[in-house]
Amino acid sequence: MRIVTVRRISQIFFFVLFLWFCLVTTIGGEWWRLRGWPVNLFLQLDPLVAIGTALTTHSLYWPLLWALPVVALTIILGRFFCSWVCPFGSVHHFVGFLAYRKKNLAEKVKANRYRKGQCIKYFILIFFLILAALPLAKGPGLQIGLLDPISLMSRSVNLVLLPVIDNLTGTISVSARFYEGAWLILTIFFAAVFLNLLIPRFYCRFICPLGALFGIIGRFAIWRIGKKQIGCPDCKMCERACQGACAPSAKIRISECVLCFNCLQDCANETISYQTRPSLAGEITNPDITRRGFMLSAISGVFALPAIRLGNLLGSNYYYRLIRPPGALPEEEFLQRCIKCGQCMRICPTNVIQPGGLQPGFESLWTPVLNMRIGSSGCQLNCTACGYICPTSAIRPISLSEKLGLDDFAQAGPIKMGTAFVDRSRCLPWAMDKPCIVCQENCPVSPKAIYTRTSFETVRDGILTVKKAVGGVVETIEDTLVPDQFSTGDYYCLLKNGERRKIETNTENTIVVSSADSFERIPVEGEKIEIQIRLQRPYVDIHRCIGCGVCEHECPVSGRRAIRVSAEGETRSRHKSITPKGQYL
Repeated sequence: MRIVTVRRISQIFFFVLFLWFCLVTTIGGEWWRLRGWPVNLFLQLDPLVAIGTALTTHSLYWPLLWALPVVALTIILGRFFCSWVCPFGSVHHFVGFLAYRKKNLAEKVKANRYRKGQCIKYFILIFFLILAALPLAKGPGLQIGLLDPISLMSRSVNLVLLPVIDNLTGTISVSARFYEGAWLILTIFFAAVFLNLLIPRFYCRFICPLGALFGIIGRFAIWRIGKKQIGCPDCKMCERACQGACAPSAKIRISECVLCFNCLQDCANETISYQTRPSLAGEITNPDITRRGFMLSAISGVFALPAIRLGNLLGSNYYYRLIRPPGALPEEEFLQRCIKCGQCMRICPTNVIQPGGLQPGFESLWTPVLNMRIGSSGCQLNCTACGYICPTSAIRPISLSEKLGLDDFAQAGPIKMGTAFVDRSRCLPWAMDKPCIVCQENCPVSPKAIYTRTSFETVRDGILTVKKAVGGVVETIEDTLVPDQFSTGDYYCLLKNGERRKIETNTENTIVVSSADSFERIPVEGEKIEIQIRLQRPYVDIHRCIGCGVCEHECPVSGRRAIRVSAEGETRSRHKSITPKGQYL
């Protein structure tokens, strides 16, 4: 079997495996839903994730040690990951093949020639690593997830491609999935893919920071592509389908070779081989990094993160709606670990975990944020799935006992994601004198964090004059009432002496009180009575509220909810306390 055929089989296998892992990262009862599959395998094999988190945290999360065999194999075999394992690389390879399959030899050679711009990916890598290594007061920032191919592919498939398919077919998830800002994720994904129509493997050659890292490591490779004999006719056939644009017909650029082995198959003279000795035509082992480019990318990295943080969003100017999932590390540590892969968003059963936007700051782009309105409910009390799937422990795994403050965690209390606040200007009982206790009824905390206080308010034009009264029926001089307007059980008739009785029904000019709640004193002709509504106005006990967001999700006020969760009082950040003098809740 030819080596190129083996490579294609490998690409298909790992691409299908990647899609399978994305598919099974779904809560449900079907056999193909989450059943202990190693769904983070590709992220754990990514050396850029391991190096980035090691630089930011000065430690290595043990599942990321799987990246070490990949590095070791790269030193032995060369840059194999890009053309044999990487699912995003396989997509670029296939699209580039489709775009250029009918081109003539000269056009293919021109498309696959080395370009100076291929050094850009090394500058991107340097920029990200400088960000990760900066010794700032609030800690460095991990932004490799923006362009890391595995994170980008995971985010695109999990948050856009699979939900689109699911919403069309209704077969993957139990309910339809929705994600804020999915259009931007999709735009970047399609832009990266369709750039292959201009230049094959555009992303891999010009942008990919992981490819740049493999290029630096691969220059030390023991095995490498090269010419094994002289006498090459310079037919350029070896560059016809060269995926790395590494110029194998001349001095091969070892750091750019992605081991597609197309040159080996296309060379009719068999002058190219995969060998341990240097190419007889010469080699360029070092990446094409100029000193000026290195300094520019390094200086940009040094200034970028401090500039981003000038808004003090990690301090007193924090965005109050930035609510992280339960188990999320303190914000400074969280940003040192989160790679924006979307795994936690995919597995969340209520779809409440969403990709963050730019409003909380650039560092929070595509990081997990709780949006209580978009999913099927708030954060469920009996769910800790996000912490167990996070590949870098930005959301640490927690038990139900810890989340709910039970057993050994009773003294510490439950984990608070934030605190709910009632907006009295929008709340039905407070602002509109309309009965509503939805938030209190749906509060899952026991004892409930939302309680009510009953009050009676006279309705508009609710002061009437008695014409006559017989038993529980009061006829009024005014005949402006709407029939059955007061038949809901929330309305009462108040007499001058303070006696209040529930109204059963009404007509245009009569009021009938409940037979079980009749008047002790029958009102007399000319007496004024008041029609009042009983309101149960909600209050939040900030010491019991955990910020789960169920109340916000269920609030019947559309648009901006009348009760909303804010990050104040969250367990992970003491500076977000609500109480005076920084007292911690």
